Amino acid sequence: MTYTVREIYYTLQGEGARTGRPAVFLRFTGCNLWSGREQHRVDAVCSFCDTDFVGTGGPGGGKFESAEALAEAVAGAWPVSESHRERYVVCTGGEPLLQLDGALIDALHRAGFEVGVETNGTIVAPPGIDWLCVSPKGRAALEQTSGDELKLVYPQVEDEAQPARFESLEFSHFYLQPLDDEQRDANTRATIDYCLAHPHWKLSLQTHKILGID
Repeated sequence: MTYTVREIYYTLQGEGARTGRPAVFLRFTGCNLWSGREQHRVDAVCSFCDTDFVGTGGPGGGKFESAEALAEAVAGAWPVSESHRERYVVCTGGEPLLQLDGALIDALHRAGFEVGVETNGTIVAPPGIDWLCVSPKGRAALEQTSGDELKLVYPQVEDEAQPARFESLEFSHFYLQPLDDEQRDANTRATIDYCLAHPHWKLSLQTHKILGID
């Protein structure tokens, strides 16, 4: 299989349950809820995406002809040579489960990485993932209904994306994250108020934006 990758880079996880953890981000191209092009945003199922996942022009991006070649590139982005037990890769996108498969998960494990995935939940995840974060979007049907972390951008207008719809699902952590648009301050206040009124949910902030890191 050929894997098409937007970028590979080392940073800190900026949001959710693993905020602050050093990680290699492996960002795949492509998504099943939006083309990634601005002219299509208004009609997209997920119209609030803040990520560039089009093309292969990011740092470390390109086409990789095998799982082993891609795992080697991910390993090359981990700069701490003496720290093998802490290696962590976050597979994201776009929608990573359009490309991430068992062969790549196995190759990343052989390279010493714990494998995290951030997905919109519309595709059932393959086995072997170590940390699975599902972030439901709009009216998209949720197929992956269990995992480690459910992280919901809030507020969303669709009935299908209201927090109460997800509370009975099999996740260890439930996070609400303020929608980052022109109403960000109001969205943040609304998210805080919802968490205070519904303690099942915890607040997730995009600390990488607050701190100005990639």
